[in-house]
Amino acid sequence: MQRPAQTPAIVPPIASAQLTDTHVSREQLFSLLQTSEAGLTDREAQQRLKKFGPNEPASLKQTSALLQFLRLFLNPLVIILLLASLVSAFLGDVVNAGIIIVMVVLGLSLNFMQSYRSLQAVERLRAKVAPMATVLRDGKWQALPRRAVVPGDCIRLAAGDLVPADAALLQAVDLHVQQAALTGESMPAEKRADDDDEQVGDEQGAEAANRVFLGTSVVSGSATALVTATGRNTAFGDIVVRLAHRPPETEFERGIRRFSFLILETVIFLILFVFLTGVVFHHPLFESMLFAIALAVGLTPEFLPMITTVTLGQGATRMAKKKVIVKHLESMQNFGSIDVLCSDKTGTITKGIMSLNSSLDLNGNTSERVLLLATLNSQYETGIRSPLDAAILAHTTFDLHDYTKLDEIPFDFERRRLSIVVERNGEPVFITKGAPESVISVCTTYEVDGEQHALDISANERCKAEYERLSAEGFRVLAVAYRVFPGQQREYHREDEQNLVLVGFLTFSDPAKPDVADSLQALRKDGVHVKILTGDNELVTRHVCTQVGLAAERIILGSELEHMSDAALAHVVEQTDIFARVSPAQKNRIILALKSRHHVVGFLGDGINDAPSLHTADVGISVDTAADVAKDAASIILLEQSLGVLHDGIIEGRKAFGNVIKYLLMGTSSNFGNMFSMAGAFVFLPFLPMLPTQILLNNFMYDLAQITIPTDTVDASFILKPQRWNISLIRNFMLFIGPISSIFDFLTFFIMLTVFQASQTLFHTGWFVESLATQTLVLFIIRTASNPFKSRPSRPVTITVLLIVALGVIIPYTPLGTLLGFVPLPGLYFLFLGGMTVIYLFLVELVKRRLMRRLLQ
Repeated sequence: MQRPAQTPAIVPPIASAQLTDTHVSREQLFSLLQTSEAGLTDREAQQRLKKFGPNEPASLKQTSALLQFLRLFLNPLVIILLLASLVSAFLGDVVNAGIIIVMVVLGLSLNFMQSYRSLQAVERLRAKVAPMATVLRDGKWQALPRRAVVPGDCIRLAAGDLVPADAALLQAVDLHVQQAALTGESMPAEKRADDDDEQVGDEQGAEAANRVFLGTSVVSGSATALVTATGRNTAFGDIVVRLAHRPPETEFERGIRRFSFLILETVIFLILFVFLTGVVFHHPLFESMLFAIALAVGLTPEFLPMITTVTLGQGATRMAKKKVIVKHLESMQNFGSIDVLCSDKTGTITKGIMSLNSSLDLNGNTSERVLLLATLNSQYETGIRSPLDAAILAHTTFDLHDYTKLDEIPFDFERRRLSIVVERNGEPVFITKGAPESVISVCTTYEVDGEQHALDISANERCKAEYERLSAEGFRVLAVAYRVFPGQQREYHREDEQNLVLVGFLTFSDPAKPDVADSLQALRKDGVHVKILTGDNELVTRHVCTQVGLAAERIILGSELEHMSDAALAHVVEQTDIFARVSPAQKNRIILALKSRHHVVGFLGDGINDAPSLHTADVGISVDTAADVAKDAASIILLEQSLGVLHDGIIEGRKAFGNVIKYLLMGTSSNFGNMFSMAGAFVFLPFLPMLPTQILLNNFMYDLAQITIPTDTVDASFILKPQRWNISLIRNFMLFIGPISSIFDFLTFFIMLTVFQASQTLFHTGWFVESLATQTLVLFIIRTASNPFKSRPSRPVTITVLLIVALGVIIPYTPLGTLLGFVPLPGLYFLFLGGMTVIYLFLVELVKRRLMRRLLQ
């Protein structure tokens, strides 16, 4: 293989029309792309990467940090507040206008910095499981991130790979590609490279047999190809596979949406109430409007995106340390909410390391002939290389140099068998291996000790009894058959899989993992029900599942599912834990049936055929060693295929969601109580109960006290079972805890006006301190569903809460306090404040326990 001439420093322009023409010869493509079969050098590839950009869909283009920050200002309330401050400055109140702007910018800056850091950390984790491609660079095949692929690269494809870019095939062996995203056709399309003497056909676009495209996946076979287009220049353009297969709204997104509507309704009502009250009671119109907007900002949990991002981001980082990579933050809450986990048996319940146990003829004796035929089948198979093939090849030492491969009929999950045609001494031999019932169904004779006999009903029953006996002992069984053709044919097809001669069975052992029984019990204890969905037969499945403590009395077979309606299946899935001999489409039906019963379903899969189920499940879970198409469809990647690792990840997901809920319960209840008090005081007082700038400062400091919530511990009672969004609980907290806060606010009003004979500025100061102290300290009560003295907060939470309360007390005694309109408070006031705060926290604790009783059950 010769290196191409050195590419000039200026990357050549590429004529896209010529590159998409399927009749352009291989030599013309090499010339247009200035490359060869030897691929590119790394230097050449870097030049092209600068010209064409990363090989990523346009929808994934990164937004600059500055633009992300500026987008935070697009919040309608923020815009109104800034406009109002500008009007205030124009009317001469420059100080208050400046303070409002500073409060807004500080709040948004804190929001941005915390969120940006968390998202960057998640991106670094996601890069660990980014799609890869096998590329020929500097004369060596190497695995590179898909985004580094450029036009002119030579790539290698195998079963399970995602096609990393649009490419023209250079070589192809039994290549079948799933390209439903482009064509809508569910069956895989056969692809082949151009021969020197003939054109593949006149088809263009995705139908072209000599082209493969970004977003499609290899089902079987292998190939090398020349990349013709990357990124936005691919056949999809800006319409990428992710958009074509946009997943349904997750429970986390649905919960955020419902919560947002709750807040929106409350905000609209509050603004209208305060503004109309101001008009009726003849308060200054502009002052009333500014006050109403400040109240709306105070009620809105504007730090929710930041708290959510930081909490989930830190959870993702903790999960990474436990070998769980989160690709999408929102999937963390769904991960913690899983109450049904569907999984294959192999690699999850068992070790996933197949070893060949025996090769037997139909009399049960060890047979070298059976092993030789199976070895030939595995050696020349180019499609899905299964662990069974690896076990066969690792066990044998046959010299196969006398054999030549003629053809192959790839494995598929409907036939459940694979056929290879080899030639020796001019005699074609058709060799088939696969699931025993599938192979026996296409056999008409059987062979024992070199003699062939008719496979009549009696013999068929004996063969069936033999492989069922082996299966019941826990062995995975494959049947082997052959057929000799009298003359050499040019091509072989599925129709040739008939009139075969059955020669025997192969048995494989895959023992259960030693710790899997404990992991299953731990999952069950924490509210996660495990269901096994396997393609193995029911005898092997029952043997293995019984060993690990799964209820195997009732096993539903794929053949039974075929005759069930969706309604019947929805009932059956509730009663059954093990499904055997199920196809990929049937796995998908089972998951949909569980979802129809309002379960949050996780699916653990790693094979090519698992991609549809990974996409359908609420949480698709795969492993780092899985096929590319499975990893791409999953939202959670395990770096170790272990139920123990998965269980740790589920617990971390629950902890992260628990801290998000804390913020919502605190924010809605405390904010609503304060805003309700302000709205009520606005009606009866001759002056504003608190200045707009003071409201914003109060809200900013209160939010600041909560930024450490992501570090907090979570109640054991909360993580003992799957948790979901409970909007009614949030609403009840707002409607019951909020008014308790208002009672003490009104008591403060009364004391300030009657005992202290407070002026307007002293009133503002007293209520500011009381409001900040009570709504901040109540975090210690609301953060746990149990006794706050037994559930200790994290150190960062303790420090930030106490620090904010201390700052609130100190500010009125500083020059900043004077600027904000505060005055020093009398010492007697703090005696009143301390006693009232203790009573307030005690009452909140009583009400909280009644509201959160469900969480403790």
